[in-house]
Amino acid sequence: ITGEGIAPAKEKDAPVRFYRSGNSAPGFACSANNHLPCAWGAVKSMLALSKVPDATRTPAIRAAIATGSEFLLSRDPAVADYPMGYATKPSQSWFRFGYPIAYVTDVLQTLEVLTALGYGGDARLRPALELLLSKRDKQGRWRMDYTYNGKMWVDVEHRGEPSKWVTLRAARVLRRCERPL
Repeated sequence: ITGEGIAPAKEKDAPVRFYRSGNSAPGFACSANNHLPCAWGAVKSMLALSKVPDATRTPAIRAAIATGSEFLLSRDPAVADYPMGYATKPSQSWFRFGYPIAYVTDVLQTLEVLTALGYGGDARLRPALELLLSKRDKQGRWRMDYTYNGKMWVDVEHRGEPSKWVTLRAARVLRRCERPL
């Protein structure tokens, strides 16, 4: 994330190494995104880092959180016009809320991560929060728009119907933003 790879910064002679899976360089560069920064990878990385208790975050973790958060906030999450490598428009998965969230991500997960990291009051999230609120039904629920049903051992709810899991995710975001449910 910060360009230091997985070699310790204190060992000046240690070679910098990067995992060969999907990440190809610092700054969320991803081979699946033509080696451009990948917002899906950034969200997943920030999700992991958000789970590290604040009191135990090292300077490297704090720098990684700042780098990732600024990348995610550098574009409007509601538009998702992050670098697109091989595509000409954002994946429609960004705009379909679902559960569970596997390798794809959505605007809601971006909001989950950024609000968990304390950015709930950041004005740059306003359009994404408005998008979130626009998807709420009259009973205060959110639909399951994206599902892995048929691809997992057990199906989770039904596409197109109100979802307790998506509603829980949305309610947590709104609570962290101190918005009325």
